[in-house]
Amino acid sequence: MKIIANMPSNTMQELLELTVKERASDLHLSLGHPPVLRISGRLVPLIKKKVMTEELLRELATSLMTEEQVARLEKEKEIDFSFNMEDKARFRINVFYQRGSLSMALRLIPKKIQTLEELRLPPVLHKFATAHQGFVLITGPSSHGKSTTLAALVDEINHTRADHIITIEDPIEYVFEDDKSIIDQREVYQDTESFKKALRATFRQDPDVIMVGEMRDPETIATAITAAETGHLVLATLHTNSASQSIHRIVDSFPPEQQIQVRAQLSGSLLGVVSQRLVPSIRGGLVPAAEIMMSNPAVANLIRENKIHELPLVIETSAEVGMISLNRALANLVRSKTITLENALTYSLNPSELRTLSRN
Repeated sequence: MKIIANMPSNTMQELLELTVKERASDLHLSLGHPPVLRISGRLVPLIKKKVMTEELLRELATSLMTEEQVARLEKEKEIDFSFNMEDKARFRINVFYQRGSLSMALRLIPKKIQTLEELRLPPVLHKFATAHQGFVLITGPSSHGKSTTLAALVDEINHTRADHIITIEDPIEYVFEDDKSIIDQREVYQDTESFKKALRATFRQDPDVIMVGEMRDPETIATAITAAETGHLVLATLHTNSASQSIHRIVDSFPPEQQIQVRAQLSGSLLGVVSQRLVPSIRGGLVPAAEIMMSNPAVANLIRENKIHELPLVIETSAEVGMISLNRALANLVRSKTITLENALTYSLNPSELRTLSRN
C-alpha cells in the first residue's frame, strides 16, 4: 500500500512558494547557511531567513517524505524523490548527508511542458519526434535542461501520434497528460526496482516509444540499444560533454571483447546526439546552446570503424542537414548579442576556436 507523504511544514511551504514566486530553478538547504535560491544560474542567499540547523533541516526534509522514504534515506544516506505542492508546482528533491548532517537540493519542475520552440531549441530536433525507430541521446552536464528537452520531445509525440509511451525515471519529473498517446510513467523504487529491470520489462509491455531518464550501467545501455534496434524509438540521457564523448562513454562501458559489437549496433540504431548547455542571457534568464549530431552514412561509418575522434569534423561540415558544433552554436548567440563572449567561453570546450568564430 502506498504511504501518503506528510504535509510540508509551514517553513518548508513558505520556502517552496518563494522558489516558485522568484522563478528560481533550485532551492538549496545546507547546515550553517540560510536558504539559497539559484536564479538565472546564480546562487542568491536569502539572508533574511533563518540559518539552517540540524534540527530544522531534519524537520524540513521529513515533512516532505513518507516513512518508507525516511527509512531509505537512513539506510542509503541519500534519496531522490518528487513532491507535488498542492498541484501548484512540482519539485525533484535530493536529500543527502554531508559531514554527518542533512542537506537538501530541490529542483523546481515547471508545471507546463514547453515546446521545442518555447525552449528556443533548433527546429531540426522535431525530426526526432517524427521517428518511429532508433536511439536518441540528450546529453550535457547536470542541470542544463536535459530532462526538459526530453519532456518536450515526448509531449510532441503525445500530441501528434497515437503511440504507447513508457518512461522510466528516478524520480518522475514532468507529469504528462495523455492526448493522442497512452503514457505510462514508471518511477524507480516506487514502480520498479531499477532502470535495467524496468527497461527489460518494456519488451513485454508493447511500447512504441521508451524514455530512459538516465542510463546508469552497461546492462541498461545494452538493453536500450537493443530496444532501438528492434522497432522502438528510445530517448535517453547521459552526463557527457559532447557527441563524440557520448559515443566513447557508451562503448567504453563495455568490456573490450564486446566493443566491436556495440559500435556496430550503435552505428545502425543511432538517430542523433544533442549536447546542450544553458547559458545566462544578456536579457536575463538562460538560453540553450546545443551541439547537434544527426546520424548519416559518414557518422555511422566513423562509429563502426572506431574513428570517433573524427566525428567533430563531420558535425562542423554538415550544417546543411542540421548539424552544428557547440562552439558554432555559442558563437551564433554571441554575434546575435544574446549572450556575452565571456559567458560563452565558460561553456566552450575549445575557447580559442570560439573567439575566432565569434569574430567572423
